[in-house]
Amino acid sequence: MSKCFSLTASRNWCLRSGFSSLGLRSTLTDLGDGTVMHCWVPKFPKPTRQDLVLIHGFGANALWQWYDTVRFLAPHFNVYVPDLVFFGESFTTRTERTESFQAQCVKRVMDANSVGKKMIVVGLSYGGFVAYSMAAQFKDCVEKVVVMCAGVCLEENDLKMGLFPVADVEDAAKILLPQTAEKMRELVALTFVKPPKGIPSCLLNDFIDEMCMQYVEEKKELLRAIPKDRKLSDLPKITQPTLVIWGDQDRIFPLELAYRLKRHLGENAELVVIKNTGHAFIHEKAKECHKHLKNFLLNSKPMNPTANHQNHK
Repeated sequence: MSKCFSLTASRNWCLRSGFSSLGLRSTLTDLGDGTVMHCWVPKFPKPTRQDLVLIHGFGANALWQWYDTVRFLAPHFNVYVPDLVFFGESFTTRTERTESFQAQCVKRVMDANSVGKKMIVVGLSYGGFVAYSMAAQFKDCVEKVVVMCAGVCLEENDLKMGLFPVADVEDAAKILLPQTAEKMRELVALTFVKPPKGIPSCLLNDFIDEMCMQYVEEKKELLRAIPKDRKLSDLPKITQPTLVIWGDQDRIFPLELAYRLKRHLGENAELVVIKNTGHAFIHEKAKECHKHLKNFLLNSKPMNPTANHQNHK
């Protein structure tokens, strides 16, 4: 019997209405090469405000990942929230699967929406890879960068050396692209320090049906492209002021990768480690996360130097 009601779909509708009430509108942009990008853009962008791009990670669409952040930052910025390729309503017929390609697509949709010469990019998890790539590729356009729990400094060998809770990308894909309630519970347990308990399987399966069934193979290809031939020595050192935020108990991208990124970028980066939280700190410690975001994005003075951990080995 077909399902007549979906709590996930209902929640998604509420979030869409919420984005609209915050002054954003939904757009689809055909980039003309087989790629179509969905993006939430300001209904009435203000020339006196900076342009801010929020780039989501794996999991639910951008609405679910960024709603609280948009609510917090929309009064201060022209906020743009794209769906990356193969997420939400964005897709491509092209074969590229790298974060570099994703970054180019985001930049092109920003160009299509007449975003000014300078923008701030904020990337969460996989979105942090894309934000970092945008900063490296489009130095003159990206003014500031925020990398949130994104292991851009990982190397292909890290998987074999046991840095992660999985041994290879295929095992990671089974968790990050859950197709069963059991795998969804495993993902929640990995991302939260205090995971919600007692969620019925029917709700988890409803979420999977609504959010995790499209473009599964393509998303696996995105995952495989991340560590392929990846070496820290090949990673460009971006020159923009950069804020790095991490949960001290992150099990998706362990904290070592945050310290590695801080060492890679040196004095150009500020590292903030949020205590007693994991990969999902944007939900577990939203107030603290948004406080650090606001300090970095709106204040010109440097952040607390005690938040930097430069000597970790």
